[in-house]
Amino acid sequence: MALERRQFLKGGAALTASTAFGLPARLAHAELSLGDIRIDVVSDGSLTLPGGFIFDPMPQDELLPILKKYGQSHEVLAPPCNVTLMRHEDKTVLFDVGSGPDFSPNSGILQESLEALNVAPEDITDIVFTHAHPDHLWGLLDDFDDPLFPEANYMIGKVEWDYWMDPNTVNNIGEARASFAVGAQRRLAMIEDQMSFFNDGEEIMSGVAARATVGHTPGHMAIEVRHGTEAVMILGDCIGNDHIAFAKPEWISGSDQDPETAAATRVALMDQLAHEKTRVIGYHLAGNGLGHVDKTADGYAFVADA
Repeated sequence: MALERRQFLKGGAALTASTAFGLPARLAHAELSLGDIRIDVVSDGSLTLPGGFIFDPMPQDELLPILKKYGQSHEVLAPPCNVTLMRHEDKTVLFDVGSGPDFSPNSGILQESLEALNVAPEDITDIVFTHAHPDHLWGLLDDFDDPLFPEANYMIGKVEWDYWMDPNTVNNIGEARASFAVGAQRRLAMIEDQMSFFNDGEEIMSGVAARATVGHTPGHMAIEVRHGTEAVMILGDCIGNDHIAFAKPEWISGSDQDPETAAATRVALMDQLAHEKTRVIGYHLAGNGLGHVDKTADGYAFVADA
């Protein structure tokens, strides 16, 4: 029955992707190599969010000229969802799993994007979560509420796990995010027996290390993949967009659960990334999310790979 369901979903995902985008998902990915590590950035579609979700706490008189410079609407945000796939030796690893069918109508095409690379859900050996927000976690299940990745082992930061699995979180997180907590607890409970935990600075597998980047969620982690002197940092949502987060990283964002801590994290991370010229993959950054951080006269800028 599980195989029949996956075959059904594969056809449905292909239809959804071709209808929504007019392009096969294989046209919407980037790739890079670090030694013998292959990394692909694949699409899970995009979100549609009210601008106020991020912009409301910001100084509006300073905000509007910056948005105009970047051609960004004040009213609507449509960030891409860029999922990272890593293949190295006997491991095929996903960093986050997208939204699945239940969060946003323009997202949930990860399975189609992986299929374009000849990667099936059964091929995934490991899944590493940066955090447990819906657009990073809810793709764990298929349309029938079955786990989509039957062979995978799962990893998440211990602080993040403890936060979302705390029964008090649903009452303390606030009404706007209460459904996030309910959805996270239900999904994480389904894979608890396959879950392992990591902490800041730990190497979670060969060449892959965790970096605490808290604030967006209490236990948010970025992930650094390194081979020799080459590295790329998978940002998750610690840098959540390619305009305001770079131009004014110190500004409070409405998308962060602990806005002050998230802003301090961004400021410190921007300085490091610009100084070290580290390549980054941002879940919601423009294009395929792959690029680097430049220091400018009055802030920072995201430079997407050509």
